[in-house]
Amino acid sequence: MKRIFMILFSVLFAFSANGATLINDTEIEKQITEIIKPVAIAADIPVNRLKIYIVNDDDFNAFVRGGEDIFVYTGLLKQIKNPNALRAVVAHELGHTIGGHMVQISARMHDEMVRTMIIQALGVGLMVAGGNPTAGVGVMAGASGIAQQSMLSFSRDEERMADDMAVDLMVKAEQNPNGLIEVFEQMRDMHGAIESKINPNRVNHPLTNERINNAKTKISKLKKVPTKSKTEIETENKNYEILRAKLIGYLDKDKNVITKYPYSNKSDAAIYARAIANMRGGDLKTAKTGTQTLIKRHPNNPYFYELLGDIEYQFGAYDDSVTAYEKSLQLSKNAPQIETALALVLSERNKPGDQERAIELSKHVILTDPAPLAYWILARVTSGGESDWAMAEFYNMNGDKANARKYAKLAQQKSKKNSPEYIKSGDILKK
Repeated sequence: MKRIFMILFSVLFAFSANGATLINDTEIEKQITEIIKPVAIAADIPVNRLKIYIVNDDDFNAFVRGGEDIFVYTGLLKQIKNPNALRAVVAHELGHTIGGHMVQISARMHDEMVRTMIIQALGVGLMVAGGNPTAGVGVMAGASGIAQQSMLSFSRDEERMADDMAVDLMVKAEQNPNGLIEVFEQMRDMHGAIESKINPNRVNHPLTNERINNAKTKISKLKKVPTKSKTEIETENKNYEILRAKLIGYLDKDKNVITKYPYSNKSDAAIYARAIANMRGGDLKTAKTGTQTLIKRHPNNPYFYELLGDIEYQFGAYDDSVTAYEKSLQLSKNAPQIETALALVLSERNKPGDQERAIELSKHVILTDPAPLAYWILARVTSGGESDWAMAEFYNMNGDKANARKYAKLAQQKSKKNSPEYIKSGDILKK
């Protein structure tokens, strides 16, 4: 049943945006928001304006755009050791934003490009004036090298300032700044052998040992290092392990999941990862057993019911799937991916009232957190101009301009002028 993968990725739905593959998942996004909320508040960023983007990439990376859009790579989430270390990474990235580094780098790049062009023009002049086409090559290469060295030096300074700001933000947020040192030590373990052979003046970041020493020196000068109780730390770490387990269960190969979470491991995170991997692998009975175990342990966790809804859907047990999703929505707040999953099942079950409920859910998702699948479902459960407009939006979000325009034209042909569908289709045609 290939259609199953649509429901799997309504939970963990990947789509292309600006060349990157992003993952939507209510549970993971909410958990990351809770982790970084303290440093966001410390950076004077309204929490209700934060937007988390999960980039499906194994790089150990994260970045902030515009101060409010935070991009976190799955490679970082799967590898980072604890939530406080993740918080420190985001604090570093927010440090760049607070320092206006992106604007400064852009201006600096412009200045260096002008400088390079002037020197390269001299190189071209030498080539022509001397009658020797190779005479100016050294000058041209040198110009590029000068600009590159200037930019690298500038970038290293910005990274040092962002590291410094990260410690300040962590302290202001009453979080332990040693999380930054943990991240650097992990980076050193990953890249230390390579860094030992690198010229420190040829890279855009300070070498990791320098960053560790700088952070330790700054932290040692603090009058007080914020700490949490053992219980708080254990709870945070346990929740973070659930987040990592979900990502690993969905994204890693089945064998890797079992290696990381052997059946001897009876923790919630291990059962969660194995249940997801078993569902992906088609072992629905084992997946359901594991999920039911989690629900017995945590009857108020909405995301375990969400997973049960996925599994029941694959069994073809639509009634049980709807029941599980409805329970999940009852326990959660603002869960567009779960609403989308429920709408899809309802559109397939097609009992009296299902289509109307699917329309209601799809439209709510489109208003709050629009995603391609929500438009696809809306197109499926409506007709005429509204259906064609929804398909146009679906293709538009997926970057298929030809089909977006095709359906937008059909929508206008079938819709009354000045109707919402007609106007919105016109917006697509103007692009």
